[in-house]
Amino acid sequence: MALITNAVKGTQDTLPSESYKIQYVESAVRETAENFGFYELRTPVFEHTELFQRGVGETTDVVQKEMYTFSDKGGRSITLRPEGTAGAVRAFLEHGLFNDALPQKIYYITSCYRYEKPQAGRLREFHQFGIECFGAGQPSADAEVISLANEVFNYLGINGLRLEINSIGCPECRKEYHKALKAYFEQYKNDLCETCLGRLERNPMRILDCKSPVCRGIAANAPTVLDYLCDDCREHFEGVKKYLDAMDIAYTVNPQIVRGLDYYTRTVFEFVSDEIGAQGTVCGGGRYDGLVAEMGGNPLPACGFGLGLERLLLLMNAQNVPFPERKKCDLFIASMGENASLKAAAIAKELRGEGLQVQMDTVGRGLKAQMKYANKINALYTLVLGDSELETGNIKLKNMNSGEQREMTLADFIDNFQSVVIKDAVADFESLGFDGIDATDLAEILGGAK
Repeated sequence: MALITNAVKGTQDTLPSESYKIQYVESAVRETAENFGFYELRTPVFEHTELFQRGVGETTDVVQKEMYTFSDKGGRSITLRPEGTAGAVRAFLEHGLFNDALPQKIYYITSCYRYEKPQAGRLREFHQFGIECFGAGQPSADAEVISLANEVFNYLGINGLRLEINSIGCPECRKEYHKALKAYFEQYKNDLCETCLGRLERNPMRILDCKSPVCRGIAANAPTVLDYLCDDCREHFEGVKKYLDAMDIAYTVNPQIVRGLDYYTRTVFEFVSDEIGAQGTVCGGGRYDGLVAEMGGNPLPACGFGLGLERLLLLMNAQNVPFPERKKCDLFIASMGENASLKAAAIAKELRGEGLQVQMDTVGRGLKAQMKYANKINALYTLVLGDSELETGNIKLKNMNSGEQREMTLADFIDNFQSVVIKDAVADFESLGFDGIDATDLAEILGGAK
């Protein structure tokens, strides 16, 4: 049978054989964020187009080329979110979170949509872990946000990333820098791409972020923003570096970093890898002190970052970072006959309530086929129920790894099964040379089994 259609270009399915990996990463970033005092925000997948035009910036590639924009049935211009910060600021203002204790520290794990050329780790539908800190203007806030990203990488066991930082100043000191950039790029007007010619008049800093090899080559010798920082911005940047030094987080200053979105001010940073292709930025962010006011709120400092989960997984696979195994079937109950099947369902319900993964036959297979299925799903234990077991109340529990069978009573099975699992796990640990494993501690490790 032919498929009606395939997945849309630039999107991908996450199959059950891989989904446990992304679940592990999501769990890691949630735990890390909450350890820093950040809490989750969820926003709609689409917003009014104006939100991104004003927030992200009219001169960015995102707004000019990449947004998925359409008119809804009411004639409103709607855009699928291309990034997470603008929607987070909108929610922060709409729900009056500025009235709560500041700083407000939020995180999100969200899908984003950009129409760009699909490549490894960069899709048209992608997923992002983002951090936003509203109401903190000190250099320590910038460093804490950077530290959070760094801690995520440490948690996951990722190595070899470079932290590159820069300051792009405030609107006041950027005025002189823009004049210098414009004078420099005017010399190369005949060589710049069409997009950058438009940027030359409106926002020459955007030329520094152009992906065209010609424009990048020209931009390599452009004036650097660090030479034009005002005293306050220079002092702020020095403060960020001091806090990073205090936390022993290595970094290099890269004056070419400007980030691809217009809302950034002062600190910008990227975590970069050489192992996932030419566009190796895994995480990027910085400070955006003017964005809350641009969205209609009172002036309020803010900073944050976005971390692409697909690129993170690509890097983890490239480095052969180990993932925990996905949860296995603790017990498969094979049954013969309706009464045995009903009993299997009752047992499964009780043990699932204890946090165990239990499966039973729901297809109507014969016993041999059920046991074959138990092998395919790597069930740790199997239990066979038939008329004889129901009549006598005696059953046999089989350890599928060792082949050992234990005789038990059906009446006591639910109470005794988890203790059997613990005893076998202790024996397995001791066989590896870990003597004196405490069963109670191991029970906690295995998820609170009795």
